[in-house]
Amino acid sequence: MATVVQAQRLEKTYRAGDVDVLAVRGVDFAIDAGAFVAFVGPSGSGKTTLLNMIGCLDKPSAGTLRVLDTDIATLDRSAAADFRGANLGFIFQDFNLIPVLTAYENIEYPLLMVQDWPADKRRARVTELLAAVGMADQAGKRPDQLSGGQKQRVAVARALATQPKLVLADEPTANLDHATAYHILELMKKMRDEFGTTFIFSTHDPKIMGEAEVTFTLEDGRLVNIGGARA
Repeated sequence: MATVVQAQRLEKTYRAGDVDVLAVRGVDFAIDAGAFVAFVGPSGSGKTTLLNMIGCLDKPSAGTLRVLDTDIATLDRSAAADFRGANLGFIFQDFNLIPVLTAYENIEYPLLMVQDWPADKRRARVTELLAAVGMADQAGKRPDQLSGGQKQRVAVARALATQPKLVLADEPTANLDHATAYHILELMKKMRDEFGTTFIFSTHDPKIMGEAEVTFTLEDGRLVNIGGARA
């Protein structure tokens, strides 16, 4: 099975005033294609920092991080943006939908603004994804007309619109009730199985920890345990 993310002695240091804060401390891990994995740990453990580096939103301070065979440290801002647009999808805990756009238009947005798909191809892709996430009958509604679970279904569809190889999800169930959170996780696994997308979470939600096939447990920036398939 192909490895899509590989970290070796990975570190990230931030400058806070006159103090250097080591947020990630020499971690090593690998993530396989099609995996459903989670970085877990308390606030300040480094999990979101790792997700940001995998998502090319931040660069390592030391060590190496290869995502889809690309050394992230070699990408300048423009190249990082191109890499994200071509390969990555993002899901956020507060949904990050555009308020003035309908569910259909929110899903269409990255196809139009990031990858510039032709109209007929966009229409087919958006229609397919709306059906896949059970939102075909809500396509014309704006976010303020949708429930939290419906918004996150749209966010999942939007993240998958450009057929990314990786989807990065930062606390995607934090604003959802217990039952809705499980439905969204089941939906993500269905999407993984259907489209072969790798899902990587940053979370301290026990629901995601229980559903993840591999968990990377962090404490104070160190990787202290790997649970699941790669343990």
